[in-house]
This record gives sequence, structure tokens and C-alpha cells, in this order.
Amino acid sequence: MASKLFIAALFMVALLSASDVFAKEQKKPEEPKKPKEVKCHGKLYKYTCTGKYTCPDQCAHTCMMDCNMCKPVCNCNKPGGVCEDPRFIGGDGIMFYFHGKKDQNFCLVSDSDLHINAHFIGKRGEGMGRDFTWVQSIGVLFNGNHQLFLGANKVSSWDDSVEQLAIALDGKTIQLPNQEGATLSLSPFNLTIVRSDTANAVTVEVENKFMITARVVPITPEESRIHNYGITSESGDCFAHLELGFKFYSLSPHVTGVLGQTYAAEYRSPIKLGVAMPVVGGEANYVTSNLFATDCKVARFGSPNNNNDIKDFSIVDLNCAGRPGGRGMVCRR
Repeated sequence: MASKLFIAALFMVALLSASDVFAKEQKKPEEPKKPKEVKCHGKLYKYTCTGKYTCPDQCAHTCMMDCNMCKPVCNCNKPGGVCEDPRFIGGDGIMFYFHGKKDQNFCLVSDSDLHINAHFIGKRGEGMGRDFTWVQSIGVLFNGNHQLFLGANKVSSWDDSVEQLAIALDGKTIQLPNQEGATLSLSPFNLTIVRSDTANAVTVEVENKFMITARVVPITPEESRIHNYGITSESGDCFAHLELGFKFYSLSPHVTGVLGQTYAAEYRSPIKLGVAMPVVGGEANYVTSNLFATDCKVARFGSPNNNNDIKDFSIVDLNCAGRPGGRGMVCRR
């Protein structure tokens, strides 16, 4: 009897040992990573911060280029960005302004098979010789003569939950469910539209061509006060406009346009580094007669290309020292 109990005890010990080994072999569930924190002292976009912080909503969900101090924890200063009074981050990673003029259209990108214009809205600053301007809408010509429209509605007062982003393809209005992640795929156009928030934000991608992130934002009273725009709640117009991010998968070395030229093979930025507000002019070269016109002086849409000249920016990942890089970005010194 004793021997049977001894054998049973040995068997139980063996089972427990085996279960311990099995448990050790099982991977422990990974704990969620804590957001990266950095110390912050000074004024950031629309607010002042001190102490440790993670990427603030103002940087994560509005202008992705206006938060240099946030760069350790935020997705900032990405090439292809357009926002504010229009501020651009070129394909070379250098920031510049192009003010244009209110109520006019300007060519942002022009290549043999892609053309993007922007309609500017704005108001004259008190005592200033130029307009404050913002990009209200863009018109994209692609895959022949297909026309994609993205635009901000004119509104007097702002409500984040109310959709103010208008989308149309070849003149037909496109609507998405007011649900983050809602997706519409249009196979004949190789076009996919994804809602990146419950309202006012989408990502649009044409396979092997481009990806555009667009968000409608207003001029807030606080922003107006800081920049002296003169826009108040009594103005009757909060100047809703687009904040944009562009990624290009295939451009020729001869691409032009306010933004497009910065991706061209021979482009060298005229901007002097360290200038507080570097401005690129030449409005007369980029102005177009309407949102889908290709009649600017630098237009290349529809021109023949040597296929050997096409640069595919989607093949490799590149990084600029000191600047965030990414797929589809060109980095130069």
C-alpha cells in the first residue's frame, strides 16, 4: 500500500513539474506600452505646457506641422503637409509658406498623370498688404481625367460632431457613414476612402498613385487672437479649411507645382534655413482659372513621359537626419 502511495506521489510531482514547464513556455500577455513622455517647457501650438507630457490632441489631430517641440512624441513635420496660412513641408523636408490670394486657385502638384489644384479662401489682415489665406478645397485630376473633390463647407459656428467635409468624384457626391473606419472602395478607379474620425476627416488613396489625408478645421477665437486674424464668433464665418497631408507613390523627375516642385529631381530649395517665416512667391506661375483647370504656366498634366524617368517613392523607406521621414519621401541636404 505504501509503495502505491509513493508511486502516486511521484506521478503527481511529475504532473506538477510538467505543468510548470508548460506554463513557463507560454508567453505572458504583453502589457500595453505606455505613451512616450518627454519634458516640455515653453509654448506649443495653441497652449502652454510645462513638465512631462505625451502627444497633445492639438498636435495629433490638427496641424501636424506646427509642433516642433512635440516631435519626440508626435507625428510632426512630415513632408507633403499643407496647413494654416498655407504652410508647406516640401518633399525635401523644408518648411515654407505660400500665401497665394483669397478666392483664387493655385496648382499644388502637376505631373503627366496627376494634377492637384487648391482653392484659397481668406481675409485681408488689418493694416496688412496681403491676405490671410487658407486652403478651402482641392481638386485632383488622376487616371485620365477623373476628378476628385475634397472641400470644407462654409459655416458660421463650429461643431466637431457635424460633418463639414464634402467629397465628390466626377461630379457625384460621395457620403460615408459617420463612423470611424468606415470604408468605401471604388474598384474602377482603384480608389479607397476611409473615414479617420467620426466626422470631418478622411484618408483617400488611389492605388500606386497617391494618398491624401484631409481634415476640416475652423479658425478658433483663440487662434484668431494669437495670429490677429480678426475672426470672432460674430464674424458669421469661422473660415473652415483643410489641413492636408500628401504621400506620392510615383512621380516623374519633372513634377511641378507649389508643392510638387519640391519632389523634382533637380529641385534645390531657395529657402534660407533659419528664416522665421520663409515665403515662396511666384503666384503668377501657379494660378489656374478653376479648381480642375490645368492652365497654369507650369502645368504638365497630359504631357508624355519617358517611363524610365518615373521615380517610385513607395519602394524604399528614407529618413532625414533630424526630420521625420517615411515611405514616399525624398530627403536631401
